[in-house]
Amino acid sequence: MKKSVIISGLGVLALAFACAKNPFTGKSTMALVPDSQIFPMAFQQYSQFLTENKVIKGTADAKRVESVGMKIKTAAEKWLNANGNPTYLKDYAWEYNLVDSKEVNAWCMPGGKIVVYTGILPITKDEAGMAAVMGHEVAHALANHGQQRMSAGLLQQAGAVGVAVATGNKSQQQQQEFMQYYGLATQLGGMLPFSRAHESEADQIGLLLMAIAGYNPENAVYVWERMSALAGGQAPPEFLSTHPSNETRIANLKKQIPQVKTEAAKFGVVFK
Repeated sequence: MKKSVIISGLGVLALAFACAKNPFTGKSTMALVPDSQIFPMAFQQYSQFLTENKVIKGTADAKRVESVGMKIKTAAEKWLNANGNPTYLKDYAWEYNLVDSKEVNAWCMPGGKIVVYTGILPITKDEAGMAAVMGHEVAHALANHGQQRMSAGLLQQAGAVGVAVATGNKSQQQQQEFMQYYGLATQLGGMLPFSRAHESEADQIGLLLMAIAGYNPENAVYVWERMSALAGGQAPPEFLSTHPSNETRIANLKKQIPQVKTEAAKFGVVFK
């Protein structure tokens, strides 16, 4: 009886995430937790983060973060309007901040809350490089990747409950082994590939956004070449990573650039 309840519950969850297509990816997205719950949580966490870290204001770099962020936002609005989704961003509350940190990173929370760390500035180098990074991060929010990760985590937890119920008559050691196998299988076969797919989607969407914003998408390749040089070959194997390898990303970006330039031309942006 318990097993059938668990299986039925998983079936309901599996059906729940196939209800809507994301305009940027064209794919049905997992939405077990609605934006109406995610956005307020994200906004609160973002505000708390800003109070706990050194936010840089008024400098040339800080102004560049805000200026580029606004251009990426406008590019997203242009694309959505042109593709019949003018209200998609109605609940977004855009904010762009430069934070003092040696960490080579940037991120965008659901709903458009963006942070760029000073540690990534040597990698971005200029405005076009900043657009490549911010386009990628904004793309995560536009593609609802945060929502999908939360949904996938809920499914993974539900599956673990199912395994626990199914192995309840086994010895404690056997139960632990089954749970370890389940954890490893879902991580390597599900969560990590899922994350890498999100990164690849964000690369492609970000490339489009930066191009529509007027930045030559070839600059994204230069950013990842600098990122690869910084890594110095120390990255883990791709199948064990949440991100595609730098080599994979660079190769994919180069393939996508001609199509992205063609798409940007529809918005009056032409690159030589």
